[in-house]
Amino acid sequence: MQKLIISLGLFFCLLSCNNQKASEEKQPEVKNEATQTATTVSLTPEQASNAGIAIGKLEMQYISSSLKVSGQIDVPPQNMVTISVPMGGYLSSTRLLPGMHVSKGQALAVVQDQQYIQMQQDYLTAKAKLSFLEKEYQRQKELNESKATSDKLFQQTESDYRTQQATVRGLSEKLLLININPNRLSAGSISRSINIYSPISGFVSKVNVSMGKYVTPADVLFEIINPNSIHLALNVFEKDLNKLQVGQKVLAYTNSNPEKKYNCKIILINKDVSRDRSAEVHCHFENWDKDLVPGMFMNAEIEQSNYQAYALPEEAVINYEKQNYIFIVKGSNQYEMIPVETGAAQNGQVEIKLGTNNDLLKNNFVTKGAYSLLMKLKNTGEEE
Repeated sequence: MQKLIISLGLFFCLLSCNNQKASEEKQPEVKNEATQTATTVSLTPEQASNAGIAIGKLEMQYISSSLKVSGQIDVPPQNMVTISVPMGGYLSSTRLLPGMHVSKGQALAVVQDQQYIQMQQDYLTAKAKLSFLEKEYQRQKELNESKATSDKLFQQTESDYRTQQATVRGLSEKLLLININPNRLSAGSISRSINIYSPISGFVSKVNVSMGKYVTPADVLFEIINPNSIHLALNVFEKDLNKLQVGQKVLAYTNSNPEKKYNCKIILINKDVSRDRSAEVHCHFENWDKDLVPGMFMNAEIEQSNYQAYALPEEAVINYEKQNYIFIVKGSNQYEMIPVETGAAQNGQVEIKLGTNNDLLKNNFVTKGAYSLLMKLKNTGEEE
């Protein structure tokens, strides 16, 4: 019986050894491939070379933060004029089209009406009568001084003369209002037409009339804008107004061409806050561009004061699931992804906010190829 028990024990012991050996023979050979944990990735030398991994440390940089806002191109009231006719008339000719450039004093249109003839006639008649009354006034003055005529007659003559002076002066101003020079007016130069001249140099933004149309003083015929003084009106929220001051630099750009930057400076900060808790900040373009037109929407970045901060290249920072990450070098071709809080970005550098974790200054970081490491982490995670 004892021999049987010993024999069975040896049999089961031999069977157990054979099973362990078979299990070890089935275990696959471990290859030199990339492995990872939740946040750590390891690369083979070949993979690291293909990913273009570059290593560096946190470096102190001068960072200039910026405030991103938006607004529209605007024109000061003194640089945008609307053209109308002081007195009604029929538009007989004009060659203006929107976008055309005009110079100050250039004739924009010709307007005709019979009332212009009447005004010129009234002026010449009044001027002739004034000449007669002036001579009569001088004659009565001399007679009155010698007591050859009564004071009443002299006073009446003087009153008629002063009244006619006022009449001629008034008609003269009316003629100037419709661009007729009374000093050059004569019986042979009476015209039924008047010219409309441009008061400023600029380009035509609107043409609201057509040939032969009767226009009144209330009708706006043309709108002219002087582009040399256009400015950018930005909408800035109330909480950011204390960060701004006159003279600050602004970089503006359009949605259609964000690569082209326009240099501006703040010239006025409006203190009147609107219902949406924002105020207008007016900026002057340092150089005018013909592509900039009133009403155009623009984005802008207002530069803040410079400060020193630790930073890494933009390629070192990746955004994954609404969180920014960087990779720490843990060993030979081993990298750990850690979350970080970033600040302002400028000239290809991103501020890394350390907080109280100054130990990061001792580490090396992936400065190039971080996105490839993230893809490797994600792909390896999906395979598992």
